[in-house]
Amino acid sequence: MRGRDILGGLWAVGLLLFLSACATNPVTGRQEFMLLNEQEERQLGAQTDAQIGKQYRVDPDPKMTGYLDPLGQRLAKTSHRAELPFQFKILDSAVVNAFAVPGGYVYLTRGILASLNSEAELVGVLGHEIGHITARHSAQQYSRGQVAQVGLGIGAIIGQVIPIIGGLTNSLAQVGVGMLFLSFSRDNERQADSLSVEYASKAGYDGAQLASFFESLERMNPGSDRTGLPSWFSTHPSPEDRLQAVRIQAQEWQRRLGGRDLRVNREEYLKRIEGLSYGEDPRQGYEADGVFYHPELRFQFSVPAKWKMSHTPASVQITSEQKNALILLVATH
Repeated sequence: MRGRDILGGLWAVGLLLFLSACATNPVTGRQEFMLLNEQEERQLGAQTDAQIGKQYRVDPDPKMTGYLDPLGQRLAKTSHRAELPFQFKILDSAVVNAFAVPGGYVYLTRGILASLNSEAELVGVLGHEIGHITARHSAQQYSRGQVAQVGLGIGAIIGQVIPIIGGLTNSLAQVGVGMLFLSFSRDNERQADSLSVEYASKAGYDGAQLASFFESLERMNPGSDRTGLPSWFSTHPSPEDRLQAVRIQAQEWQRRLGGRDLRVNREEYLKRIEGLSYGEDPRQGYEADGVFYHPELRFQFSVPAKWKMSHTPASVQITSEQKNALILLVATH
């Protein structure tokens, strides 16, 4: 009876938590489980932005930022959360990457800007990241992560009362949590792609150019999304699925907009990125003949053979070939 009473109490607490934490998704209009309200979401974004500023040199090219921000703001006005104070920033990194954090913060690396072939591709990437924000994907991930931790905690409590059931519950919970996040991430990416096409089209750009960028990524790193696992067991949708879906949605939006011509602006964009630094910035450190040098921080050290190194303006990380050892150096000022 004692175990049954505890189980009943735990499920009651879980049900109460779920019912008290539902919010309307701005994109779908549906009620969803959400532990963060919009104010807390913005606070989390501001805290994350401050941390990013400590790790990376932000907006290394003011001229490029002056071009990027108005473009992003125009696109954000077409979104489902146009009232958010969106900020668009460039990170001084050669890595090809773009990401968003809650509250309206969108980051593009110097590397991804150099890899894009048109303004419409840039708009596609911006729209994708804006889509993650408008659909509150980060808040959803946070909420589900908290529930997962509660679920594992419940399993541990049950294990103290009914050991066999507790062990089984924890095992299933851990597998279930992993599968949950895989599926959730796939759904996020599909929805962000769809929102990118919508926002780009409404702003007057060819939404299909996002698919062109995906093709460029495939050429840069062929097979990066193919790990031998079925597409339903992948963190992201398969490249073929994404390309086809984006192009079909772009055609549909062009039809909705009366078949009007949509901008690509290839030549203008290529002129904009003329002179943009490409590759690693030696001022942030570089390796030569097995020695790592950091001109600005004025230090150097020998790198162990076959160890893999990565670095930012504020840190250096070296990992052994077997990935069983790590050296991490972090600047404190």
